[in-house]
Amino acid sequence: MSAPSRKFILALDQGTTSSRSILFDHTGKIHASASREFEQHFPKPGWVEHDPMDIWSTQIATAEEVLNKSGLTSTDLAAIGITNQRETTFVWERATGTPIYPAIVWQDRRTAVLCQRLWREGADPVVTEKTGLRLDPYFSATKVHWILENVEGARSRAEAGELAFGTVDSWLIWQLTEGRLHATDPSNASRTLLFNLARGDWDDELLELFDIPRSMMPEIRDSSGTLGEGSGNALLAGVPIAGVAGDQQAALFGQACFKPGMAKNTYGTGCFLLMQTGEERLTSTNNLLTTVAWRIGGETEYALEGSIFVAGALIQWLRDELGVIESASECDRLAAEVGDSGGVVIVPAFTGLGAPYWDPHARGTIQGITRGTTRAHLCRAALEAIAYQTADLVACMERDSGRSISEMRVDGGVARSDLMLQFQSDLLGISVVRPTSIETTALGAAYLAGLGVGFWENREAITERWSTDAAFSPRVETSRKDLGQMRWKRAVERSLEWAEGDD
Repeated sequence: MSAPSRKFILALDQGTTSSRSILFDHTGKIHASASREFEQHFPKPGWVEHDPMDIWSTQIATAEEVLNKSGLTSTDLAAIGITNQRETTFVWERATGTPIYPAIVWQDRRTAVLCQRLWREGADPVVTEKTGLRLDPYFSATKVHWILENVEGARSRAEAGELAFGTVDSWLIWQLTEGRLHATDPSNASRTLLFNLARGDWDDELLELFDIPRSMMPEIRDSSGTLGEGSGNALLAGVPIAGVAGDQQAALFGQACFKPGMAKNTYGTGCFLLMQTGEERLTSTNNLLTTVAWRIGGETEYALEGSIFVAGALIQWLRDELGVIESASECDRLAAEVGDSGGVVIVPAFTGLGAPYWDPHARGTIQGITRGTTRAHLCRAALEAIAYQTADLVACMERDSGRSISEMRVDGGVARSDLMLQFQSDLLGISVVRPTSIETTALGAAYLAGLGVGFWENREAITERWSTDAAFSPRVETSRKDLGQMRWKRAVERSLEWAEGDD
């Protein structure tokens, strides 16, 4: 059975708090989906870990669930697409596939001291020039270094070629192929601090800087096109793995942002604003990142990115740690009960601040509380904090690119909130557009995989499938907006360097 004659693409969407599998049909619509959350581990303040086997077991379980509930088998699948939380770092034994340490999550800040030392030694300019990134604990390289230095015997085993490194995509590919393929794509590789943007390959000078043996690194393949096939596991045996992209680049693709200047914002666990820049690698002078969007047919396209560490995770915190709400929908309902936050400002710097501040020592604050502050005000302030962080990024992106963003396409769980999106539009003074499907991360992975096997002919066919669910236009007076932004900036200033010296 040829790939185009098969009916569905299976997208594996491995996120920070859950693993999901979604079946897409040829129209790009969801046929079935399944999701499972997994445990988050916080062994020390600022540390965030996952169990690698939880990642794999929940991911394959959702794939099985989605096929079973649809009455389908692997013969109905044209291809598998993979999208994933990006910088999260895995190190495992090549011989057995056994992880030697928990996965260190992108939010983890344990390597802040190492980053400071490298800063003092003058490493940041060369790192930024080669990778388009910042010397920050966010990225994978310092996490790999930490594992090699702190797990007994790890360094000698790595130097002997016995260990493999990978981000989530590499870990899933390894598992799906039973260790036959150790690979990644440029969108994920470009988030490691080890990838040379100009050369499109691992950089020996950077590997030496972080003291990581090249033998640990995965092979870099295109983002679209057959990498390998599922093997061993009867569930997905023989199905081509044909699309791979980091979650934010996949969302950019799923939003059909194919022309330079088009922008999308994903309101997920974190919040990520990307502007497509085509074949041009823009260098940010406003603390944004240059990243690979995707590589297709050997041709690389790039994006400017602003990364916010805490967005939807702030709503989860109100629910799980404070018990203020029982669900995300309740947060939205309560926030709508008040006209504003009552002067309350939340800076959700739980693990430091990302762009444009890049302060690993910033910590979360709630300011402006009075005796009249209610949980409705806290919910309103939480949604507003997500929008304020995004506004910071938009201003930087417009300065870097020399382009005005007139429309921002949005997705992710928090994008279900009409209240937040209206506030975002008011704050930015631009149109904020939510597509019919906000599952654009998984959809982007499906599109990349489908293009790779001929399930969809070209990007034009994908663009035709993009449609609007709701559009929000600005409707608030400037003075009110300016007051809110002034309070936000004052609150951010007071959160900076809060934990300096605590490491």
